[in-house]
Amino acid sequence: MTDTRPLALITGASAGIGYELARQFAGHGYDLVINAEDERLASAALRLRETGARVRSVRADLRTLEGVGTLLTAVDGLNVDVAALNAGVGRGGAFVDTDPADDQAVIDLNITATVRLAKPLLRAMVARGEGRIAFTSSVAAMMPGPFQPVYNASKSFVQSFAEALQEEVADTGVTITSFMPGATETDFFRRAGMAEDTRMGTSGKDDPAQVAEQAFTAIVKGEKKPVTGSLKAKALGAAGKLLPDGVKAASHRKLAEPGTGGNTDPQK
Repeated sequence: MTDTRPLALITGASAGIGYELARQFAGHGYDLVINAEDERLASAALRLRETGARVRSVRADLRTLEGVGTLLTAVDGLNVDVAALNAGVGRGGAFVDTDPADDQAVIDLNITATVRLAKPLLRAMVARGEGRIAFTSSVAAMMPGPFQPVYNASKSFVQSFAEALQEEVADTGVTITSFMPGATETDFFRRAGMAEDTRMGTSGKDDPAQVAEQAFTAIVKGEKKPVTGSLKAKALGAAGKLLPDGVKAASHRKLAEPGTGGNTDPQK
């Protein structure tokens, strides 16, 4: 990596919001360290290098302690100016029916890896008196999630964690942004088993490039918890601040319950 360009670390960068975030940073003069656990990471790195950025790819599964260690070793000794902890996974279905291993994978990636990565990265930034950490949260953080309970709870954790850290690092020169997209056109719903038989999975979704562009702007400005994406996502975020939890839970059920994929009537 070069000493003359700032450095951004992005996890979950092989596709979707993570890749588009990496593209934003590369296009604005950053070198990159990108991470994902899948084979698409190599091709993502090739495309990102076409921007002129220097790109180091670190393939590691952050659901494991070994994977987190691999990534931290890769950035050891580097001044990471921005760390976008974006990697995440979901699992749809009734809690009584889902595999406990799938539930644990959501916790391991969305919560445990986030905490394990944030601590050393934040320590280094606070010691230098500068830096930015970004978490990919979700509008799901604002509502109970029937038929997606562990995922929504994991994003509520991320949101609370980020807001607590924002207060802790006030006046240190470090900013923390936790941005909240709505449903976005990525691999998320396919991997979560929700792509074909839920209303949420089959409905229109936001463009990850739009989400990432707004997130990038929020990160460099040091905004705390912006809702990113379409007007629909922003409206959902606004409703999340006002509606009772019971109403939000009932609404989420209509979107996430298996068997709702063919239902286009918003009243059903």
